[in-house]
This record gives sequence, structure tokens and C-alpha cells, in this order.
Amino acid sequence: MNWYLSKIVFKITSTKEATLAQFDEQLTLIEAENSEEALLKSRIYGLREEAKTLADATLLCKWEFVNVAELTKISGFHDGAEIYSQVHETTEGNQYIDYVHHKAAALQLKLA
Repeated sequence: MNWYLSKIVFKITSTKEATLAQFDEQLTLIEAENSEEALLKSRIYGLREEAKTLADATLLCKWEFVNVAELTKISGFHDGAEIYSQVHETTEGNQYIDYVHHKAAALQLKLA
């Protein structure tokens, strides 16, 4: 068996009027024989998650499964192993750096 990292994307819809479209991107570990099976399992997980939110009438927002956006085979687990990488491009480099520092500070406070 092999391990895969799957990015499963959901559209978030709410009972409140929203000005921006919202999407949840979940990175999920998948164990499968091959990439075809991993993709199928990822889609099944996405559809199951969608079904759970649609079935719960008490929720104020629903998650609609969009699709599996990425699938990466993980070659092995060890300390420091990279399991995901994404290049972020922007015309506002300093704002992005400030954003990353803000997220890091929030994480540090959360762990304190």
C-alpha cells in the first residue's frame, strides 16, 4: 500500500448573504494501492462529507464537494519529510510576508 496526500475542495454555502465565495481546501491522507484508487477514495470522502452537512438541517452552512484538486504520492515518513508544497504568487510580496508573520504569531499564542 502507498500513502497519498489529497487536496479535497468544498464550496461553503451559508444561509447568510455572502459577498465573497468561500472554499475549504482539506489536505487528507489516503492509503491506496495506486493513484487511481487514491483519487477514487478521495472523491468518496468528499461526497461523504458533503452528505453529512446536507443531512444536518441545524447547520448554518453547508459544504458542497467540488472535486479533488491535487493528489501527491508520499514516498516515506521521516522527521523533516516534505509532504506538501505550494508556490504563492502575488504582486504584494510584503503584505504576504506580514500575513505569514501574523499567522505564525497567532499559532504561537494558541500553543502558549
